[in-house]
Amino acid sequence: KSKTSDDIIPRNKKLREFYDKKREEGKPFKVAVIACVNKLLHWIFALLKSKSTFQDIA
Repeated sequence: KSKTSDDIIPRNKKLREFYDKKREEGKPFKVAVIACVNKLLHWIFALLKSKSTFQDIA
């Protein structure tokens, strides 16, 4: 299966790099997406816990 096209502009470069890394490791699409969702949930929880706003530094 092919990697998602580079025509898609990622909203978050760190998350896109993480997704691409998982795909290069040979993970299936759904496994890579669930890993990204899990990482995003951890980020959201950390923001809520610290009561801070998201700042994209990428």
